[in-house]
Order: sequence, then structure tokens, then C-alpha cells
Amino acid sequence: MVELDGSMGEGGGQILRSSLTLSLLTGKSFHLRHIRAGRTKPGLQPQHLMSVRAAGTIGQAKVRGDRQGSQELVFEPGKIQAGNYRFEIGTAGATGLVLQTLALPLALDTDAPSTLTITGGTHTTTAPCFHFLDVTWRAYLEHLGMRIRMRMVRPGFYPRGGGEIEVQIQPCPAALGFTAGRAGPVRITGFSAIAGLPDHVARRQARRAVNRLRDQSLEAHLHEETWEGGPGSVLALVVDTTPAPVLFFGLGARGKPAESVADEAVDALLGYLGRRREGETELVDPHSADQLVLPLALARPASDFAVAEVTPHLLTNLGVLRAFLDREIVCEGEEGKIGRVRMAPQS
Repeated sequence: MVELDGSMGEGGGQILRSSLTLSLLTGKSFHLRHIRAGRTKPGLQPQHLMSVRAAGTIGQAKVRGDRQGSQELVFEPGKIQAGNYRFEIGTAGATGLVLQTLALPLALDTDAPSTLTITGGTHTTTAPCFHFLDVTWRAYLEHLGMRIRMRMVRPGFYPRGGGEIEVQIQPCPAALGFTAGRAGPVRITGFSAIAGLPDHVARRQARRAVNRLRDQSLEAHLHEETWEGGPGSVLALVVDTTPAPVLFFGLGARGKPAESVADEAVDALLGYLGRRREGETELVDPHSADQLVLPLALARPASDFAVAEVTPHLLTNLGVLRAFLDREIVCEGEEGKIGRVRMAPQS
């Protein structure tokens, strides 16, 4: 049994989710102590508890410690079963984090398609939003050979939740390796969306983003959208990078000006472009790097790619990988700066 300490690295829920994914794919049981020790509310919260129970369901696992607030968990996986599954978080907990726990096992270790329906939050401040997963995360997985289709049935913003996503996952014989190419010209598109809010909020978000980018000699083509449900808003900016476009977003909140929502997305985009240089090696964005290492560590070929930032999430995920897998994985560079991840081929 793999022994893990949930206080290592950034001490958050990612240790739990990555452990669940790797346990299902390797068949190795694990014992996790000090779950989310680095958070204000340690232990399993609703979205983490749903990740555990959902992983246990698709993997016919034996689980001990799966209750809210628990800081200790034992997970013994069985055989992964493809199928049609529905998981309801019951709060504004992030649907995307439950999806990321289940997607690789269902894609890489089954021989039939699967469909997931997950309800909860689709746009929350502490997780990748639905559109980041659909635009960026899914594109990276498809580049590695996995076919996934996603649909947002309805949005779910914090604190109300109530969102729903549907995901179709095709079986994949094996993940491919990855080597980053060269960075090309910058092209920026995106959208400003509202749900249950006045139309002027979407206009103000879009205007602020376009004006700020124009001040940096960058042109952005944005459109406005109105969704059912809410209340909530989002401003998304997409950089047309290869092999996957990168989406940066800002989210509305009670009392938060529309201009501040746009500023969040613009600041993140400019920070990324400040490190990316046309003609040089393409940089994997900070939010994708820690997710890419999971399928790449299971792929037989070597991988080699530069990251825009060595994040605590990336370093933590590499620590979990080393606990489950016997593979040479090297991360070069200091935390908070540009780095490079190298994985030797599997023998």
C-alpha cells in the first residue's frame, strides 16, 4: 500500500485527486493521512468527498474514511468499469475537479465509451472553469490521443452552484508522449458572459479587456453571451497557442466591479505572454502543466516540455507520481519561474 502525507507540497485536495487517479490506473491501494492539511478547513469537503466516492464507484473500490471532514482515507481499487454515471456534489463544489479525477481512468483503462453527468459548480474561484477544461485541458488530452467531448447543460456559479456538465469519454489504447513545439504569433479571442445579471455587465467586462489589451498593442476579438441561471459572470480570453489554446478567465462576485473581472483575466494573460516569446519553445500554461504530467507519466514514450511557471501544484503532483510510479521524472527550474519537465521513456 502506498503511504501518502496530505500535508506535503501545497497541502491541498490535488494530492487526493491525483492519488485516486493513479490508484485506479496502477491498481495500487493507498493510505492518505492529513488530508488537505494546508487548508483553512482541512479534511474532505463535499467536492473532495464526491471525487472519492465517484472514483470508488467507477473502480469498484473498497474505501474507508469517506466522510465529510475526514483527514484520513484508505482506498483499495478494483476493476474500472465503463458506463453512464451521474454524480451530484450538492454544493457549488467544482464539477471539473471531479471530472479530472475520473477522466484518465475511464479513457486509458476501459474498452468502451463512458458518459459522465456531474452537477455542482462550473465556474468557481478555486478550480479551472468549464470553459478552461473544454478549450485547453481537453485539447491537450486529444493531442495525447484521448477523445473527450464536453457540454455545459447549465452554469453553476459560487455560492449557489446548480450547474451541470455532460462528458463523453472514448477508450484510448495508450497515451502518447509530448514535446513542445515553437511559439507562433499571438491571436486573442474570447467572450464576456453573464447569467441573471444586466446586459451592461457583459459590455463593461468586454470593453475593459479590449482596451487594456489595446494599450499593450494586442488586439482581441470578444463576443458577448447571456446564459440561463446565475447570478454570475465570466470574462474569458483565449490565446491561440499550439498544440492547445490557452484560456484565461475572471469571475464575477457580489460587490465586485465588472472591470475587476476583466482585469483578472487580462493580468493572467499578460503574465503568461510576458514569458512566452515567438519563435522560442512554446510554454505550457501553469494550470495545464500539473495536469499534463499525469497522463504523460503513464505514456511509454519520453516527454519534454517547458512550463511558464513551476508551481506548487506541479511539484506536488510530481511527488505523488513518484510515490506510485517507478519512472525518471525531472523538473528543472525554480518555483515561480520558467521551468522544464523531462520524462525518460518507459523501458
